[in-house]
Formats: sequence, C-alpha cells, structure tokens
Amino acid sequence: MKKFFVTLTLCIVFFSSRADEGMWLPLLLGKQVYADMVKRGLKLTAEQLYSINKASIKDAIVIFGGGCTGEIVSNEGLIFTNHHCGYAAITDASSVEHNYLKDGFWAYNKSQEIPAKGLSVQFLLRIEDVTHRIDSALNGLSGTERAQKQSEVIADINTLYSDPAKNIEARVSPLFKNNQFLVFVYQRYTDIRLVGAPPESVGKFGGDTDNWEWPRHTGDFSVFRVYASAEGKPADYNASNIPLKPKYFLPVSIKGFKDGDYAMIFGYPGSTNRYETSYGIKLATEINNPSLVGLRDVRLKAMFREMKNDPAVKLQLASSYASIANYWKFYDGETKQLLKYHIYEQKQQDEQKFMQWAKGKPGFDNIFSEWPKVYDAWRPYAKQRVYLFEGILGSPLAKFASTLMKLENDIVKQGADALVVKNDIEAATAARIKFLADENKISDQQILAATCEMFYNDIDKNQHPIGFYEGIKSAFGDLKDPETFKKWSIAVFSNTLIFDDAKWLAFTKNPDAVVLQNDPAYSYAGAFIKNYISKYEPLYRQFVVKNDELGRLYLKGIIQMNPGKKMYPDATFTMRVSYGNIKSYSPRDAVLYEYYTTMKGVMEKYIPGDYEFDLPAKLVDLVKKKDFGQYIDKKANDLVVCFITNNDITGGNSGSPVIDGTGNLIGLAFDGNYEALSHKLAFDKNLNRTICVDVRYVLWCIDKLGGAGNLIKELKLVKQ
Repeated sequence: MKKFFVTLTLCIVFFSSRADEGMWLPLLLGKQVYADMVKRGLKLTAEQLYSINKASIKDAIVIFGGGCTGEIVSNEGLIFTNHHCGYAAITDASSVEHNYLKDGFWAYNKSQEIPAKGLSVQFLLRIEDVTHRIDSALNGLSGTERAQKQSEVIADINTLYSDPAKNIEARVSPLFKNNQFLVFVYQRYTDIRLVGAPPESVGKFGGDTDNWEWPRHTGDFSVFRVYASAEGKPADYNASNIPLKPKYFLPVSIKGFKDGDYAMIFGYPGSTNRYETSYGIKLATEINNPSLVGLRDVRLKAMFREMKNDPAVKLQLASSYASIANYWKFYDGETKQLLKYHIYEQKQQDEQKFMQWAKGKPGFDNIFSEWPKVYDAWRPYAKQRVYLFEGILGSPLAKFASTLMKLENDIVKQGADALVVKNDIEAATAARIKFLADENKISDQQILAATCEMFYNDIDKNQHPIGFYEGIKSAFGDLKDPETFKKWSIAVFSNTLIFDDAKWLAFTKNPDAVVLQNDPAYSYAGAFIKNYISKYEPLYRQFVVKNDELGRLYLKGIIQMNPGKKMYPDATFTMRVSYGNIKSYSPRDAVLYEYYTTMKGVMEKYIPGDYEFDLPAKLVDLVKKKDFGQYIDKKANDLVVCFITNNDITGGNSGSPVIDGTGNLIGLAFDGNYEALSHKLAFDKNLNRTICVDVRYVLWCIDKLGGAGNLIKELKLVKQ
C-alpha cells in the first residue's frame, strides 16, 4: 500500500501546471492542478469529478463505439455524441428510400428507436496503478526481451481485472513512454439504439471546406440510447430490454456563457506524442505526412467523382470518405504548422540541454549517440511502408484480397487442418458479402490504378516486389504511361474471383492455393505484403523496439533532470479531463475571431443545392421567422451555433461534453482549429482552440427542426 501511494505521488508531480494545456487523469489531478481549476472557475469538488464510491461526472462519460466519446444526459440512458461519431450507424440504418443521412431521423417514442448493430458504449468503473507490478517483472530487461515481457505481463493483468460474464474489460495503459502503468476497468453495453440525427446538411454543414476551420457553423451531433436487461445489466439487443438507469447524467444548461467563462472537457483523447524527438518530427514532416496526404488525396478524388453524381453511391461511400478526408486535411495542416513554428529546431534545443545534463550519467549519456543511428537505419524504408498501407491497401479490393492470406497459408500447410480451412472459408465468405455491399467498383478501379502507379514512380525500385512491375509491362505496356496501369486495373477487376459468384463458389467448395495465388487481385496484394513482411517488417520492428526503449529512457531522464516539474502524460484513449476557458483569439495581424458563431453566419454561408453548404428548407424557414424559442442567446439576439475554448483535446475527444464550472453540459467538442494542428506533437498555448457545437443549437435542432419535444422532456434543463 505504501508503494502504491508513492507511485501516485510521483504521478502527481509529473503533471504540468499550465491551465489550458494537458489532458489530465481525473483520478490523479493533485492539489495544485485542482486548485488551478478552481481558480479558473470550477465550483465542484474533486470527488464530484471522479469517484469510485459515489456517483460522479466520470460515470456520465462513455467510450462511444471504437474511437469517440459520448455523454449520458438523462436518467433513461440518452446519449449525446457527434454526428460524425454516429455517422456509420446512421448510414447503416439508411436506405435510398429512407435516407436518414440525408433527411435526418427522429424517434418520437422509444419503439421507433433503431438498433445500431455492432455499436457499443463503455463505462469506466475504476482506475488502478499497476506500475510496481510491471516494473518488478521488467527489472533488468531491455530491448525486444523487455517489450515481449511487458506484453505478457500486461495481458495477465488485463485478464485478472476482467470479468467476461459481466462484460467487464480491463486494459492497461502505459504512460510517460512506459515509465508508468495504469489499468482501466470498463463495463461494455451492446444494446445501443439510434434516437435522433439532424440532416447531414446540418450535421456536416461546411463539409471538407470548413473541416478544421474557425469560424464554424456545423451542428455536429447525434443522439443514441443505451439499453440494458430488466436487471440493469449489459445485454445484447432484445425487444424486452429497458433504457439504462445511469449512475449519473449531466444536466443541460441553456443559460449561455461569455468570453472567459470556465470550460472543462471530459473524454477519451486518442493519442499524442508531445515528447517526440527532433528525429521523429523530421520523419513526419519530410516523409510520413506528405506521403499520406498525397495518397489520400488520390483516393478522395476518385470517390468524390462518383459520390457527387449518385445519392446511392454517396450513401454507400459516405462513412469511408469522411474517415479518409478527416485526417487527410489534419496531416497536411500538422506538417505546415510544425514547419511554420520551427518545432524541429525547438526539439533540438531541448535535446542539447538534456545532453549537457546527461554527461557522465550511466543509462542517459549515450541516448543521443544511439538515436540518430536508429532513425538512419529505418528512414530509407519509411516511405515504402506508408505507400503500402495508405496506397496499395488504400484500394478496398486490394485490402479485402489481403485478408485472404491466412486462408492461403492454412491451405498450403502440410497436413492442413480441414476444420481450420473450413472456418477460414466461412469467415472469408461472410467478409466478402460485406465487402461487396460497400464496394464501388468505378472509384476503386481508379484507386487501384493510381496507387499502384504512384508506388512504381515514388518508391526506390530496389524495394519493389520482384517481378511484379515487369509482369505489368509485358502484358499491358510502358510503365511510364498511366494508361498501362488503367488497362491493368480493368483486367484485375474483370478477372478476379472476388467479384465472380460462380468462381467464388467453386473455389470455396474446393479450396486450392494455386487458384488463389493466380487470382489477379490476390496476387497483387500478396506480392506487396509478402515483399514487406519478408524484407521490411523486421526492420520496422527493430526500429519500433529501439525507438521505444530510447524514448522511455529519455523521458525518465527528463523527469530526473527536472525534479518537481509537473508534466502530463500523452493521450492514450483513456479518460482525461482538460480545463480552460471559452476564449476568442487572434490568429494573425488585424484579425480577431469571436468566441461564438450564430445562425446569421449559417445563412451567410448557405448556398441552395450546394454539396457542402445547402440547408433543409424547414431550417431556413425557421431562421427567417427567428423561431428560436427558449434557446435564443439574448446577448446576440440570435441562436448561437458553435463556440471555441482553449481546452487541450485530440482525436477521440469527438463527442466529448463541454462542461461549465457547476457541472452542466454547455456543448459538444468536435474539432480543432487549423492554426494549431500541430497539437499531437506540440501544443500551441496561444492559438490552440477546441471547436464546440452549442448545446442550445443541439436542443433547437431536436425540438424545432426535428419536432422531437419528447427528448427535450427527458433532460434536466438548467435555465436562468
């Protein structure tokens, strides 16, 4: 028990005191950080934020799906999250005849709510520190041996803290680059139902043009409900299930706010790497990011050409397109901001200071003599890896074909187990059905040709799969001619058994590795993956192990170098709280951005019939009548749509509640601003802003636009 207390004390010391920077573990806020929160405007006790013995705000915050945050807002399990977080569930529930993505959806009673198959939410039960246990097992180990042992010990702890019978799952999260370990224990609920969503023209207003930009006018929200068994336990979908009675739900404030008011965000930020080295910054800005952006740009253009001309194709590709587009723009912006603010040079200065301190200190003095060698060894192959995963496997056909490699391996094994092969066939057939439902051949055929050509032109010829491009040349023509790759792609699509039901049936009845190996789609994906696995994956693994080991020692040294300095851990998709203020900002000379936007701005951007800036006719009519009801902002004499804070968030925080000083929901976080897209690697305390949809706009859309007053009645509204 004494050792546990010491670990907590150390963790508290690590945190940073800068109010608007940092994603804090609510369990370990510490007196100084909590006092700073109070100074900024918090009126709640620390136990009201996080407690395992009493209901607290943490009990209203859920992991929504696989990568977003949601919040419980009623005593009947109602969930608010972002529209883009519910996007897949909304599209899955839609058809051309009932296009809820285009037209919106509202359940006016619980019987109309639509089961969201495959969707789940997770509630955090508790957090425990297991650092001592893991460190004891790793004592004296380094490199690959340490990494393997760490994985084994973490797996054992996860099993120990989990209880599958109760849907309880435990996941150890390494913090401070494997210098600290906490286990997070969750309970998963799997009966989730779609309750409401605005039309996409509201939920995604501004599209890719406005993405990562302020001013913003997007109603980025959707509404779901979590159900449980009659006993209140997690249960799969059943018509007899009842709405969950949560331990805690957030009151919803329609009082409004002003510039400088306290703002707190709870949620699950995905990942940051604020302690990255100059070598990592250089690799990102020169190779990884530009490669990813270029490859995604090609994929997006091919998809968009088909989506804009056919509502059915738009519905088919909407979720995939949105996912690809989001981080296409992010990584482009990240690179520009890292270069603009000279983050590489700043990191070098920090490293010089460390090297001066580390002289003569065993374990630390050789870190920066080893690290350049690690990056030099991997750098020649880094681009090839991005081109494989973002280019070659950016084609949905190639990606699906690559999943058949296990089947091929199991078929060719000596003494192949017939049951294993049978199970592989069944799994592949089920996956093929889903693939075909999502596949748009016209755009994918273009993607296949373009990305294969890009790999040929941009990647060192010595790293190409042996004989592959020579085969294309002999059959289809000059490799310098784009038409060659287009003809090859047509042939792949025309001859693969993946699209041919008769060929697929014949193959599954008599699984033959040669048939699979000769299939043009499979042979294409297989050539590149086998080339990577046999030659370059071992190099990548060596790079990761060595980089992680040096990173752990570097951060350990930084902590020793700065005794008493408060530092925060990187985001790891674990519950965090950030705090700051609603705040306007000036991104450049003579420009001042207000802290909120209104319906006036929505109407200024409105372009009837436009792909990104159209609006529902009913919304336009309501705005013309100024029918804003109780949701109007009296100061603006308008409906506030979005606002900004200086909170520290990242991907995974999408859908996170923005909470005022007394614990009321005032908005949903959904984006960041372009001027600070370096935030995964470097936080900008002056320009960083979190973009949020005002909860009053959310409620207005539910009530006035959607007519779902039944949902408003569920909420605990906080008024003047």
